[in-house]
Amino acid sequence: MSVALRPVLLGLALLAPAAATAGEGRLLATGGASQVEGAAGGGLVPWAVLAGYGTRDEGGGTAFYTRVDTGDYALDAYGVAYAFRNRLEFSLARQRFDLGELQRRLALPWDALEQDVFGAKLRLAGDLVYTRMPQLSLGVQHKRLRDGTLPLAVGARDDRGTDVYLAASKLWLDGAGGYQLLLNATLRSTRANQMGLLGHGGDRRGGRSLVFEGSAAVLLDPGWAVGLEYRQKPDNLGFAGEDDWVDAFVAWFPSKRVSVVAAWADLGSVASLDGQRGAYLSVQLAY
Repeated sequence: MSVALRPVLLGLALLAPAAATAGEGRLLATGGASQVEGAAGGGLVPWAVLAGYGTRDEGGGTAFYTRVDTGDYALDAYGVAYAFRNRLEFSLARQRFDLGELQRRLALPWDALEQDVFGAKLRLAGDLVYTRMPQLSLGVQHKRLRDGTLPLAVGARDDRGTDVYLAASKLWLDGAGGYQLLLNATLRSTRANQMGLLGHGGDRRGGRSLVFEGSAAVLLDPGWAVGLEYRQKPDNLGFAGEDDWVDAFVAWFPSKRVSVVAAWADLGSVASLDGQRGAYLSVQLAY
């Protein structure tokens, strides 16, 4: 964990118990979880919701840690997010991608790739629950590799880049056999290879791609949700094809301060190794 992020995460962890009464106007689970790039949403897909449980008169924030392990590779991500008056969210995440089996096969001098993700999200219109129209949010994620030598060597054009996305989210309180139903659709403009961990643009395609991402979740009761996510991916690099991602998840919200998400993720081919499937676990503190 970086020296810069450690005190911020500790501060949020200490504040969470003291903020037990914050954001009582919002329903449990309506802040979502922490997306692997730091934004509020699902695990793979950013939603239109903003971090924490702050209302229009309050602020709210989160701190998270996520691990995805396919056996050949592992990804660790952690970070923080804060939303002002349920209108504007800022997030910061660090990702560490353990090259694992690829490093061993090719005797690479690097054992991991690391990336920083700086995010912002603005709620444009609507509300997740209280308006007929979905909540709409516009987001950006600026991604910067800490060392871009390997991605540039295999064909990436840049070691940094910016994604722009538009997300629409809606929760129906009586939407699926009497259970609450959440649907989200996100359109993303991106040049990122494997979220940016393999750089941006490539020898096959250098420009932007418009890709679709979606989530569906059923809240079995206020504290439990099950669902699916799908994330379309660009395919820019000639040395390794890039597949779309899917996952099936279970989320537990024992309180507004804590959430735990477990999933089984299918990431397809990653950096020339096919069949990358494995467990996903994420823990979030919120206030």
